[in-house]
Amino acid sequence: MAAVTSLSFTALGHSSERKVSSASSTRSLGFGEGFRFRSNFSYESVCVRSSSSSSRMVVQCMSTVDAPTVSETKYNFLKAYKKPIPSIYNTVLQELIVQQHLMRYKRTYRYDAVFALGFVTVYDQLMEGYPSDEDRNAIFQAYVKALNEDPEQYRKDAQKLEDWARTQNASLLIEFKSREGEVEGILKDIAERAGGNGSFSYSRFFAVGLFRLLELANASEPSYLEKLCSSLNINKRSVDRDLDVYRNLLSKLVQAKELLREYVDREKKKREERAESQSQKANEAVKNCLGEYQSV
Repeated sequence: MAAVTSLSFTALGHSSERKVSSASSTRSLGFGEGFRFRSNFSYESVCVRSSSSSSRMVVQCMSTVDAPTVSETKYNFLKAYKKPIPSIYNTVLQELIVQQHLMRYKRTYRYDAVFALGFVTVYDQLMEGYPSDEDRNAIFQAYVKALNEDPEQYRKDAQKLEDWARTQNASLLIEFKSREGEVEGILKDIAERAGGNGSFSYSRFFAVGLFRLLELANASEPSYLEKLCSSLNINKRSVDRDLDVYRNLLSKLVQAKELLREYVDREKKKREERAESQSQKANEAVKNCLGEYQSV
């Protein structure tokens, strides 16, 4: 199998955000370049919910305090989860949390369930095959809490959208505006904000969330994605580009994990061979000692 060299992915950040100065380079499964950040800016974030109807949820919060620095967010993650993480996972997680920090503290950021579904999908794909299910969940908890968000809300909203999408077909999914319901209300709110009537910050997590909805509704035709983007007032070209990056990421991760498994198997075999060799030498030494004793 060909070796995995470098995976460049500007890790699920905002597609239209401006480039920032590179502070360091990343190697191996890298998700983009290092960044230099300012620590003294204000932000809008999510912490209050209001509702104009029983089926439509609007989430909004404003803050006048300074956002934490990237270093503080990373420190909070490492403080909450102190066990060592295998490098193939840790490298990607560290770069993801930097990128999500940038998204989280943008002025236009507003949490929504499609974004949550996208992040949960990416996280679960990334951590597939992790040695411990308990640790995988603990890492998820530490990661989201480090961003001052609620991991349970992420999981709950992602599950809600998945359950809903499984009951839909392509037509029902695309025609959400003509229907009533909790998830329909969430999608209507996103469409309204993306259309210019409120704060909306597109991200690659959002693109992955859309893809997951279509996947679960068995709406695989490209035209369905185009129609859903149109209904949500989302630029389809951005979504197409970001989904290509996402698919490439998954492909590279599969290769990298396969290489890791091969390495682990080789090391295990070497240890077994060394143990067998040492056992044989020990047996020979015992036989030699017994032979010398009997000849006395």
